[in-house]
Amino acid sequence: MTIETMVAFAVASIVLAFAPGPDNIFVLTQSAMNGARAGVAVTFGLATGLLFHTAAVVLGLAALIQVSPVAFFALKFVGAAYLLYLAWGAFRSRPEPIGGDDAGLSLSQYYRRGIIMNITNPKVSIFFLAFLPQFVDAAAGSPTYQMLLLALIFFGVTIMVFSGVAMASGWLGSALARSPKAQNIINRIAGIVFVALAIRLLVFER
Repeated sequence: MTIETMVAFAVASIVLAFAPGPDNIFVLTQSAMNGARAGVAVTFGLATGLLFHTAAVVLGLAALIQVSPVAFFALKFVGAAYLLYLAWGAFRSRPEPIGGDDAGLSLSQYYRRGIIMNITNPKVSIFFLAFLPQFVDAAAGSPTYQMLLLALIFFGVTIMVFSGVAMASGWLGSALARSPKAQNIINRIAGIVFVALAIRLLVFER
């Protein structure tokens, strides 16, 4: 794989990472509610989930999801149910003292939250199935190796961009957290966003 191809893929990945979507919106809301450290942990979880989708593409599982209505809708249902669970928690949350993680969650729990959010979104596998092969050159060696390399680039770009989003959103959330009223507003907005993401996932067609 040439340097030019990798650079082109990295640029395309940066543009896609900045485009509004479920993952970066999820990072933004989690950071605003629970702080930048929680948002960065979620970011690493989301990025880890990308490795699952890469494996799915390489092993052909993404193609199965694309052609099997049962597998596709089952994964959509699980993802939407998890988002609704997070929305329920956001609506029920109360203002917390400044400096503490909401609901006492550890960074590893936020990390797992990011993984679950990512791997239960069938759109990611289908996106990888359509996106990665465009940058694979059959004459440049093993397609599997090339897709793994591209996935690592996407992994790095995701961490870089989403961590920036988490830091900015966490700073804003910390400033607003001095007001219990502002905390309630953030929690309600986050709950609405989670519900909207769940609905968007449920109505998404292949």
